[in-house]
Amino acid sequence: MIKLQIVGNLGKDCIVKEINGKNVINFSVAHTERYKDAQGNQKERTTWVECAYWTDRTAVSNYLKKGQMVYAEGSPEADAYMNKENQAAATLRMRVQSLQLLGSSKDNAGEGSNAGNVSNAGYNTQPVVRTQQQPTSQPVALDDDLPF
Repeated sequence: MIKLQIVGNLGKDCIVKEINGKNVINFSVAHTERYKDAQGNQKERTTWVECAYWTDRTAVSNYLKKGQMVYAEGSPEADAYMNKENQAAATLRMRVQSLQLLGSSKDNAGEGSNAGNVSNAGYNTQPVVRTQQQPTSQPVALDDDLPF
């Protein structure tokens, strides 16, 4: 089994869909890495992960708003395609099996306290949601909105 773990911020509000009687929450997570290149120049690289979370617990969708920091883990998938400029590109997708809200989004700032910690990570967490879902054989349903 290959497992992907990501900590990042949601790029837009999540979308809840029902497909064949099952609920799926779709959202995109961005992780920005800052580093120095060989010449010592500060660089930045953002990786987007399109996530599909198949769950009956759709109440978590109320908290999955743009800017919210999350920790998600699951099974990765990668798809190659040609973009609008006719250049090769790829999309990284994840079937979410575990999801945790971290910190607070700018929309939720000031609404209650952020108690608790993620072990060894140093992030403040909202004690609202820690969900885990067993893998299913459902297809990944994602929007065609690509961040590039």
